[in-house]
Amino acid sequence: MLRAVGAIAVLTTHVAFQTGEYFRHGTLGVVLARLDVGVALFFVLSGFLLSRPFWARAVLERPAPRMRTYATKRFWRIFPIYVVAAGVALAFVPGNEDRGVPELLRSMTMLDTFVSRSLPYGLTQMWSLAVEVTFYVVLPLLMWFATGGGRGALRRSTPVLVGLPAISAVWILWVAPALADERAWSPTLWLPGFLSWFAAGLWLAREHVLQQAGRATGLGRRVAALGCQPGTCWVAASGLLLLTATPIAGPISLEPGTPAEALVKNVCYTAIGLLVVAAGAWSSPTGVYHRVASARILRHVGHVSYAIFCLHLIVLAGLLEMVDYDIFTGDFPRIWAMTLFGTLVVSEIAYWLVERPAIAFGRRSAVSIATQAATAEHAASTR
Repeated sequence: MLRAVGAIAVLTTHVAFQTGEYFRHGTLGVVLARLDVGVALFFVLSGFLLSRPFWARAVLERPAPRMRTYATKRFWRIFPIYVVAAGVALAFVPGNEDRGVPELLRSMTMLDTFVSRSLPYGLTQMWSLAVEVTFYVVLPLLMWFATGGGRGALRRSTPVLVGLPAISAVWILWVAPALADERAWSPTLWLPGFLSWFAAGLWLAREHVLQQAGRATGLGRRVAALGCQPGTCWVAASGLLLLTATPIAGPISLEPGTPAEALVKNVCYTAIGLLVVAAGAWSSPTGVYHRVASARILRHVGHVSYAIFCLHLIVLAGLLEMVDYDIFTGDFPRIWAMTLFGTLVVSEIAYWLVERPAIAFGRRSAVSIATQAATAEHAASTR
């Protein structure tokens, strides 16, 4: 369910921007702008899900994640549908006609934010995917350091979990503003500024595993108790979202706010993601929340959420062109409904034709790699 919520939140905020709703309805417009919190939800959830096997190895002595298997699964999960989305956007979305081969290669390899201040039309949301992929690359090293190489010692985990948000704060307040003045790139959209969101997921995963082992920390037990009350978590998250709708979290336009405002927004989004993911991790499996979250339709939308994320701006651009719509002229409910319906249809097709086969191929490749590694280890041990 959480993936579905995050994807639809991102879709909604983009439609609200294109229809001018940010500035039309006071607080409601600002809240619509702040639904980009869906990205934070994705990052916290990724930190939780991807780090948990590493914590389980260290605490519960589970099998170690194999790096080649990890990389293979991540590649086939991310790149096939991304390449399709990027190819369609670059070929058909208005505004991308004059991009040459270097720009095309840059977009296909997710390097836009590292060498440019803008992304192609229909792909402006992909800055967050570049951050996600960068996190995939550094996660094994982070977890090796945090878990002492998987030997059961967690002494270094707390410095890592505290250090990551500290790096984000330093990056947001000083490093990114300094780098932004140097050349045409987008340092505010690089991984260091969002490490706090991933760190929240890493910490939740550690506490979840420690609780399973009967070693939960005091703070972990309190957060687990809060997670057992999903209604309270969502109310608190909603309150924080309203807080970000005030001027302390910066402007809602594309103009950058001050570094202090950016930090306030980052911290609030970290807390929102932590609360919502905690509710998913610790809510009672027999409770109403768990039953609703496990509803078949929500689980399926969660399955296609990545395609929704990748394709919704392409669908929106096509719809606006088809109905000859002038941006910022209102009619949000109709444009939102059309975009959501069209995106769900297109995403369903992409899921079955591209994403699902790619994931299955990635799993088969990962199994083959694991089998070959196990065979080699057995052969080496019998010599």
